[in-house]
Amino acid sequence: MIGKKMQDGLNKQLNAELYAAYLYFAIGAWFEGQNLEGFAAWMKSQAFEEMSHAMRFYNHVLERGGKVELYAIAKPEGKWSTPVEAFGAAYEHELKVTKMINDLVDLAREEKDNAALIGLLHWFIEEQIEEEDQTLKAVEKLKMVEDSKQGLFMLDKEMGARPLIASAQVINPGLTQA
Repeated sequence: MIGKKMQDGLNKQLNAELYAAYLYFAIGAWFEGQNLEGFAAWMKSQAFEEMSHAMRFYNHVLERGGKVELYAIAKPEGKWSTPVEAFGAAYEHELKVTKMINDLVDLAREEKDNAALIGLLHWFIEEQIEEEDQTLKAVEKLKMVEDSKQGLFMLDKEMGARPLIASAQVINPGLTQA
């Protein structure tokens, strides 16, 4: 059985993951408006990945006999001046999520909740390293080509090559891609 403090923390993280999906959808829509379909596709794929993260928290709470609480999801900003700024917003959000995961790790230790610590949060610690790395690399690449339309075009094409996460993986995040 999950403790009340841990349940509340995981439900807040579930909301943060859904907000992240909203943010990535908003950034993707902004890229669509800029005719940068590759960046838009990358952001949409990331949004689906964030929804799969939310489902991990959702499933964990339910599997431990807890109650899932769904809070209102905040509206993302939706306006960026440049691709660097848009990806920078994604990177800043990933830093915030990393802090939230680290705070949950501290709570799990305090509550002596090894199921949350080892069974759930350990995966997210590793995942956040990847999330920060990929968004920071995108920011740095965008800074390199910032004044080059040709470079931006080539990077857009590269970013569009990311495979889209299947909807079944969002519902069941344990599925792997073929």
